[in-house]
Order: sequence, then structure tokens, then C-alpha cells
Amino acid sequence: MSKRRENRPAPEGCPCGLPAAYADCCGRLHRGELIATTAEQLMRSRFSAFAVRDEAYLLRSWDPETRPTEVDFDPAMRWDRLEILGATGGGPFHTEGTVEFRAHYRVHGAAGELHENSRFRRDQGAWVYLDGDIER
Repeated sequence: MSKRRENRPAPEGCPCGLPAAYADCCGRLHRGELIATTAEQLMRSRFSAFAVRDEAYLLRSWDPETRPTEVDFDPAMRWDRLEILGATGGGPFHTEGTVEFRAHYRVHGAAGELHENSRFRRDQGAWVYLDGDIER
């Protein structure tokens, strides 16, 4: 049983912030047609997965050592916008990388943001999210 999108229609523009349609951008990764070639691309696709509530993709792209059994989506939360602030490693020829980002959201109309420095690594050749440090 998947919690994919929970009745939330796919957006036209991609939530990750790149100037592309969701179906042609992160949607291709969510559907399994492509895999992320960089840690930043995985970070963007995971933000989009939170925005459209694609639990299956989030779990699939999470490191097996730190993966939860399920993703608990807050029905009142809406992920609005992603800012990539910096990255280290995480390229096509790396095995590890970090991505610092700021994710903007709304809960019951009130704006908020999550500032995190996330760690990624390759697992069987594919980029996965390991963990992250919340910046205050």
C-alpha cells in the first residue's frame, strides 16, 4: 500500500525549482525512468517527492542503514520552494557528497523553512540520502 500523492495531483511545474515540467523533470525519477546522476539531483527529486507525497520514491532513495519504515506526511504541510545553497562532492564520479539547502513550506498558512546540510552516498551505484544536520 503506497501513500503516493494522497490525492494530490501532480504539479505542472517541477517543485524542485528547475525550469521544467514535473513530468519531464523529477517525475521521471519518481516513475523510475531515470536515476539521479548527482547528489544535488537526488536532493531536488526528494524535495519534489515530499511536495507530491511520493512515499515509495522517498523510501527507495533513502540509505538502507538510515531508512525509516514509512514517511509520516503532515497533511497540513505544503512544501513550496527549494533553494540549493551549496554542495561538496556528489558528482557523477564521486561516491559521497553533501547538499546544503533551504526548503520553504507552509503549515496552516504560516510560512516556515528547513535549513539542512544533507549527506548522500552511493548504494549499489545509485545515489541515496544518508542523513542530515539541521542548521539553526
